[in-house]
Amino acid sequence: MKTAITEMLGIEHPIVQGGMHYVGFAELAAAVSNAGGLGIITGLTQRTPELLAKEIARCRDVTDKPFGVNLTFLPTFTAPPYREYIAAIKEGGVRVVETAGRSPEQYMPALKAAGIKVIHKCTSVRHSLKAQQIGCDAVSVDGFECGGHPGEDDMPNMILLPRAADELTIPFIASGGMADGRSLVAALALGAAGVNMGTRFIATKEAPVHQNVKDALLKATELDTRLVMRALRNTERVLTNKGVERLIEIEREKGKNLTIQDIHDEVAGVYPKVMVDGDMDAGAWSCGLVVGLIHDIPTVKELIDRIMAEAERLIRSRLTGFLDGDISGARKVA
Repeated sequence: MKTAITEMLGIEHPIVQGGMHYVGFAELAAAVSNAGGLGIITGLTQRTPELLAKEIARCRDVTDKPFGVNLTFLPTFTAPPYREYIAAIKEGGVRVVETAGRSPEQYMPALKAAGIKVIHKCTSVRHSLKAQQIGCDAVSVDGFECGGHPGEDDMPNMILLPRAADELTIPFIASGGMADGRSLVAALALGAAGVNMGTRFIATKEAPVHQNVKDALLKATELDTRLVMRALRNTERVLTNKGVERLIEIEREKGKNLTIQDIHDEVAGVYPKVMVDGDMDAGAWSCGLVVGLIHDIPTVKELIDRIMAEAERLIRSRLTGFLDGDISGARKVA
């Protein structure tokens, strides 16, 4: 399957692994790239640019395929040295960066001078157009379904993706609710050139997280995520747990007077407690609605091969069946 994204990134399948805190290590990124997608190392999980350089080298030791690095520009308690991180990415020979959060505009000259392709995560058409204007090569359009930060417009992908297709001239990938061949075919039909998957890749054998996390994803349904930090206009979709319930109670008590300090214990330093230690009640960690579509823990290769095979069957049998009048073929979902 060839799309604008596979051609731009030099990958076999139009599937990108999103950057995820304390998940996007070399093991997962390499597995995704080796399976024909684009793996992503999460830059800020590495506490220093020097550690990121080592993680890039570790990934390069186990894959000769393209992979990228995520840099997230979000409000944090301490500002990371972004220019030094970019230097480590450049020196590591990485040619794709997924940016997220605030606009990467001030860092675009350095990224483009290094010959790096920039994919910016956007939750609205207006932000996607801004990313296009400042020189991003592609955007990841994140619908309301996505884990992490879905923005403040609450716009689902069934509307957001075709709106993006109407307005953008650069290619985009669909993020939020992407889990299988049905997701991929739907995204392509709505105008995307590929998909970005985060939560689904956590539930794979290679994902370097505690088994408790994978078990929690298997157990959860699409009804088990919550939106937090809306009062701070920093909305995040997370998997519900006791820590999240505490957070929501604090939000109820504080109302419009909520500050980030009020919920510090429920959002700061949570990821290593969850992903490394397996403490599933530690606090808020990102999880998409797609958790309702996760029913097994395959290898990354098994997952990607299954997605591509299902997508081909859907296109060749089900969709063409509607045109050919072959109702029996059209009824076949997989």
